[in-house]
This record gives sequence, structure tokens and C-alpha cells, in this order.
Amino acid sequence: MKMYQFMLVIVAMALIACGKNGHNESESQQFSLMEIKPRNITLKNTYSASIRGQQDIRIIPRVDGYLTEVLIREGERVRKGQTLFIIDQVSYKAALQAAKANVAVSEAGVANAELIYDSKKALFDKKVVSTFDLVSAENMLKTAKANFLLAKSQEDAAKNNLSFTIIESPSDGVVGKIPYRKGDYVGSGIKEGLTIVADNSQMYVYFSMTERQILDLHKKYFDIEKAIEQMPDISLELSNKSIYVHSGKIESISGVVDASTGTASVRVSFPNKEGVLLSGGAGSVIVPYYYNNVIIIPQEATFEILNKTYVYKVVDGVAISTIVDIEQISNGKEYIVTKGLSDGDTIIADGAGLIREGTTVTNTEK
Repeated sequence: MKMYQFMLVIVAMALIACGKNGHNESESQQFSLMEIKPRNITLKNTYSASIRGQQDIRIIPRVDGYLTEVLIREGERVRKGQTLFIIDQVSYKAALQAAKANVAVSEAGVANAELIYDSKKALFDKKVVSTFDLVSAENMLKTAKANFLLAKSQEDAAKNNLSFTIIESPSDGVVGKIPYRKGDYVGSGIKEGLTIVADNSQMYVYFSMTERQILDLHKKYFDIEKAIEQMPDISLELSNKSIYVHSGKIESISGVVDASTGTASVRVSFPNKEGVLLSGGAGSVIVPYYYNNVIIIPQEATFEILNKTYVYKVVDGVAISTIVDIEQISNGKEYIVTKGLSDGDTIIADGAGLIREGTTVTNTEK
């Protein structure tokens, strides 16, 4: 394997240098040349994204029973506290009445036990009854009070259960799919819920960045929090290829890279006053990257050998191959060069793959 790699390197070097052996350097050729002048550029990267409401709240009943009222429609905008569904209340009203009756009975039991205790206490003070009689009366009073507290808690539970038959919206939002209808039996065990209320006044759009891209942000901004603060506004391309009218802002970048995908999740917040964005939808976020005073060259000016990128610099009228480092992001037409070229250098601007090392260049067009 090592011998094979060594042979590839020899072949690559031979390809670059072949002009020195087989090309007459006295022959000049015309090429489009470019003088390197740093400038500013904005590049954009597009990422597939999923759209979610600020809150997608699954509405799950807390009591069991038959639906007697479905008071909303799919897609309807609802307000916090608005009644969505009503579950049959008959059995829960009966349970509350029974609980109230138990409270009344236990309250009477406390009053009776207090009378007995007070009587026994008076007789004990006159040494008419024994300590046993007094303690027994005291224990009866404690039991009566405990029964009263138990009855009150059962009444509270019955009140809560009755109130749970009226299912209200926990927030402002838009109603999702309603799989249940009036007369259906529902309960706390339904996993899909009666519906979903999506708070979509503000939408979250999620996309993924590779570990390398996250590290590049670290390198550029020195800190992820600073990167979030300083990164420009984000555009959103909808599924119909139109651009969403409002721009968004990156709110968070996950600190954990998914081992299976090698990516980290990024969340962008978009306003949604018009309700255009729908929870569960998809789109593409467009992230701009601003570069100031950088060296930019046409992609046609480069060629690759063994995963290394080369350009031909023109030095004293001769084409000299030069390795350059480039940014991973590009606009499909140009590269940003981070190493290998300097202000004032001259390069062959296109057709680099057709040029031989040492070719004499006499005619500049750029």
C-alpha cells in the first residue's frame, strides 16, 4: 500500500513537471491572467431544515369518559383557556356529590367526637371516669378528624376530576389534527392525544451543521456564544422555493455532536405573525458568510492532484504550480484562498488543467 501511494506521488509530480522535459519553454502561449487583489465577498450556504412551533402541546385528557363536545376545528386559532373538548360529566358530578356527602358525615362525626371528649374530660377532672375512658375519647376524636381530612381530600379530588372533563387550551396557538369525534371514548392512555395546539407566533427552524463547521465557527469567533451573537440574519426558503418574508436569528447551537451523523443541531427563530409557517413543515435555511479583505480566485484557475489544490502563478512570465488552501464554503464559481497566494501575485485565471509547468506566458488579458 505504501509503495502504491509513493508511486502516485511520483506520477503526480511527473504530471506537474512534464512540461519541463517535453515542452519548449521558448514557446509562449496566451492565457487569461488575473492579478490578486483582496476584496470583500458574501457567500451563502444552504441547509435542509425542519419547522416547528415554539410550543407543540399534545392535548391529553386527565380523566376517562365519552366525548360529549368537540368545540374546535382543525386549523382553528385558539386562545389560552379556551374550551376545546368536554368529556361526559354525569359520573364525575355524582362522584362529587358523594364526596360532599362524606364530608358532611365526617364533619358530624368530628362534632360528636368533640362532645364525647369534652364530657369525658369534665368527668375525668371530677375523678368520675378513668384515664382509659379519657384516652379512648381522645382517640375517637383524632380518628373523626382524620376521617374528615380524608373526606375533604376525596372531595377535592372529585372536584378536580369534574374540572378535568372540561379540556382547555394551555396556550395560544393553532389546532392540529383531531382524530377523535363526539361520542368517542377517551382517556389519559391515548398516546397521540386529542389534538396538538401549536404556538406558532414564533417558529423554530432546526438544521444541522457538521462538526467541522462548528469548529470553524469557534476559529472565526473564538466562542460559540459570540458566534451566535454576531452571526448575520438567516433567510428561509420554503418548500415552494419562495423566500420567507421575515429573516430569522440563530438562538442556539447544540453542544453535542450526534455520533451517528457527525452533526450538531442549530435552532433559528423566525417571527410568524401572518401564520405562513406551519409546524411540521420543511424548508431550507440560507446562512450568509461575510468575508472581508480576502483573496478570491475563479474555480477554473485551480486543479487538483491527490486531494491538493493547485494554481499556476506567473513568475517572470513563466507558469509555476503552487499549492493553495481554500475555504470549504464557496459560491460554486469562486474559491476563497487562505494560504498560498498574496496581494499582487498573478495567476492564470482559467484552463489551469491544460497548462504545463514552466509554460512561458507573454500575453495577459486581465
